[in-house]
Amino acid sequence: MTQEERYSHILAELERLYPQARPALHFDSPYQLLVAVILSAQCTDVKVNTVTPALFAAYPSAAALAKASPEEIEPYIKTCGLYHNKAKNLVETARALVDRFGGEVPDSHEALTTLPGVGRKTANVVMSCAFGADAIAVDTHVFRVTNRLGLADAGDVLKTEQQLMERIPKEQWSRAHHWLIYHGRRVCAARKPACGECTLRAFCEYANGNPKGKK
Repeated sequence: MTQEERYSHILAELERLYPQARPALHFDSPYQLLVAVILSAQCTDVKVNTVTPALFAAYPSAAALAKASPEEIEPYIKTCGLYHNKAKNLVETARALVDRFGGEVPDSHEALTTLPGVGRKTANVVMSCAFGADAIAVDTHVFRVTNRLGLADAGDVLKTEQQLMERIPKEQWSRAHHWLIYHGRRVCAARKPACGECTLRAFCEYANGNPKGKK
């Protein structure tokens, strides 16, 4: 079996396992998604979803959020962790949206990454989930699972993203992102992966003892 055939088998199995995979964050607009993804740094999506309803009720738009101070935002997001820095980034991002983009979230990866607190992963999530663009965001789950499976062989998220863009068909990037997250949460956990139950075991570097897969 060639590497290309192996990658195709892995992707086909992930699609079979998680046909309904979708974003876990709750949002109704690009603005809400951007805020939620910024809050999700080193925090679970479940926790973010518990704080955003009150936050969005108080600040329903970038224009409203831009008028707030970080200190006013902090009580809403305190349980998300790193709340001082996140509150500062949210307010600065909202002000940048108002000043430079008419209060709207830009549909450009380059523009998104100029916003405070917005890196490649956040921009990719917004481009994919809010605007329907082909993008693959590498979070901790995607990084872990792809390097264990052997879909990637990289020591950092940027190289992992670049390799995945080469090895996964472009039209599957966005869906594969969610498949991999689901697999990381349900089977390929960080500390105790359920290798014995994994239908991808035969194709997995980690499960078969390859040191390159033990990332």
